[in-house]
Amino acid sequence: MKRDRRLIAAMGGAAGAAAAVLAGFVLGGGGLVWSTLAATERAALAELLGGRLPLLVMAAVAVVGAAAAAVQPLYRRWVAAPARLQEQAQVLLNTDVQRQLELPGAAGPVQALARTINELAGQRDQLRRDIAAEVAQASRGIEQERNRLAALMSELTQSVVVCNLDGRILLYNNRARVQFRALADAPSLVGGAELIGLGRSIYAVFDRQLVAHALESLQQRLQRGAAHPSAQFVTTTRTGQLLRVQMAPVRSVATEGEAAPPLNGFVLMLDNITREYEEESARERLLHGLTEGSRGSLANLQVAAEMLDDDGLEPALRERFLGVVRDEASAMSRRINTLAEQNAEGLATRWPLEEMRGSDFVQAAQRRIEAVAGMRTASDPIDGALWLKLDSYSLLQALGYLALRLHDEFDIRSVLLRLSAGDAQRVRLDLVWSGQVMSTETVMAWEMDAISTGKESSSLTVRDVVQRHGGEFWFERERTRHEAFFRFLLPMAPGAAGGEALDSGFVRSESRPEYYDFDLFSRSGDHHALDDRPLAELAYTVFDTETTGLDPAGGDEIIQIGATRVVNGRLLRSECFDQLVDPQRRIPEASIPIHGITPDMVAGKPTIAQVLPAFHAYAQDTVLVAHNAAFDMRFLQLKEQATGLRFEQPVLDTLLLSAVVHPSQESHRLEAIAERFDVTVIGRHTALGDAMVTAEVFQKLLPLLAEKGIHTLGQAREAAQQTYYARIKY
Repeated sequence: MKRDRRLIAAMGGAAGAAAAVLAGFVLGGGGLVWSTLAATERAALAELLGGRLPLLVMAAVAVVGAAAAAVQPLYRRWVAAPARLQEQAQVLLNTDVQRQLELPGAAGPVQALARTINELAGQRDQLRRDIAAEVAQASRGIEQERNRLAALMSELTQSVVVCNLDGRILLYNNRARVQFRALADAPSLVGGAELIGLGRSIYAVFDRQLVAHALESLQQRLQRGAAHPSAQFVTTTRTGQLLRVQMAPVRSVATEGEAAPPLNGFVLMLDNITREYEEESARERLLHGLTEGSRGSLANLQVAAEMLDDDGLEPALRERFLGVVRDEASAMSRRINTLAEQNAEGLATRWPLEEMRGSDFVQAAQRRIEAVAGMRTASDPIDGALWLKLDSYSLLQALGYLALRLHDEFDIRSVLLRLSAGDAQRVRLDLVWSGQVMSTETVMAWEMDAISTGKESSSLTVRDVVQRHGGEFWFERERTRHEAFFRFLLPMAPGAAGGEALDSGFVRSESRPEYYDFDLFSRSGDHHALDDRPLAELAYTVFDTETTGLDPAGGDEIIQIGATRVVNGRLLRSECFDQLVDPQRRIPEASIPIHGITPDMVAGKPTIAQVLPAFHAYAQDTVLVAHNAAFDMRFLQLKEQATGLRFEQPVLDTLLLSAVVHPSQESHRLEAIAERFDVTVIGRHTALGDAMVTAEVFQKLLPLLAEKGIHTLGQAREAAQQTYYARIKY
């Protein structure tokens, strides 16, 4: 284990001091004895010792070594232990860490001092808890307003994004997150996380000049005294999506004497109108096809009618023109029927449908069937990420109607509901029963009869409900299991096919993720260099990689990248990057127990050439943070030529920063630092798990760096480069 250079130097100095004292004592005593000897005695002594000088030197070296060995335990007990105690006490003083200081091997007085510090820290923590309880009691009303805002934003069906004047996102709702996934270049990789996130620039999606023009329009309307000004524009994204955007101003509180409060941000309400535009274009094509296609037929019919009005027309020509009339009329009839069918399909799928979680709908269907038909119901396990786009009311009526007819006509007492993913756009909903089956003619009759359940009746049929959803319906038997079922194919909600971001055991979040940070309103006008910026004001991408081995230059490859973001001092657990990578080479057996990634897990996953552009976009405009960053950065640097991507952001290393704030600690491994900071380590040696732990450690390091006078990025980088560990190269 490598020790800090200052510890080695101090130990060497202590040993040297002891040796110097001993040498001074020996030389002083020898000088006194020498001064008492006569000249003959001195000559005899010099002759006696002259040939034995090497032995005397060796004896002196042995004495010095013995002195150093004797001093070292004393140094550890009385010098190194108090230094470690002071560093650990600084952690308690400058962070919210709550732990007991322990110094095994320290002297008794040092141990007593540690116990006293623990008692003081305990009293301080109790005072903090008391104050926090008082503050919570006083701010309960504010918390209720905050929860209402979170609930409102979370449940809105429209995408909402709030930005400051620099275009930095400071609030967004879950609907916007789902929509931005559809706008991403690689939605299956990070789900749009490279586009949306707190502190990110909205100009990654929208043209800066377009937004500036809309802002100018808002300000002009504000100056004219408009009470609720807004601006609208339509734009296309780089993936070809068509967005309709409504912009509204965010104004700060007016100060005394101000005519109107200044503008300090804007709200964007987004609608993806790509499908609407395509449907409108299809309707226009239908109309155009009807008019243009019929124009020639009408002209031919007009000519034929005029010729048939001639009484002197020869029978052969009359028959010929009658044939023209019949052919053109038939062609027009076919054309109109075809266009009518296409338009009817469009009308059926344009019925307003709502998005609903699949498990919620199945529970509602079970309650409906039990209430209407008095039957027992059950359901198979349902994927929680499965969402439907449906008219829940009419579909529940259809399911209740079918169950009631099964009960009344075939004495079926129980049914099973099964919901599973079908293709990329549709899901399968099965109403399953055991017992007597029915004929196809009976199914068709039920499908065409008006829905009626006891006192409730509807003009709709099951077929109407299916057409309203643009879906399909049929009856099927499973002879081997003696079961039969009705199957509905229904539309899947847009964006649900990819699912939400994968939940990980070590990613802890609230029921409603926090997608806002109003402190970013004040972060406008970034005109100075990053090195001069305070550490607390910067946005960070904290990342980690898992690899096939420890030799990047020798051919080892990345097999997983995990990252999270720290913005305005907050760890954004909901804005994660987590992706397995196909290394296109063998994963050594010896490394699998460490990271737990097997060849089967990466088979078919994207390659590093596909993943790295998404991670590059995710980390854009942030400072990179990693533990032992030299290792991870070397893997990224070796891919620059192949991918054309350079990670030129500043980099901070928690290993080096730990050595800056705690030079007397024996270990700066991630687990050791996490233990000092009372950070729970979950998912160790998974990329995202290590990134999360590193991010929490980094948050704890920031106040300790400030305590040492390190406030800016430039100061942190310079201090890190002075540590012993900065020599590590890969």
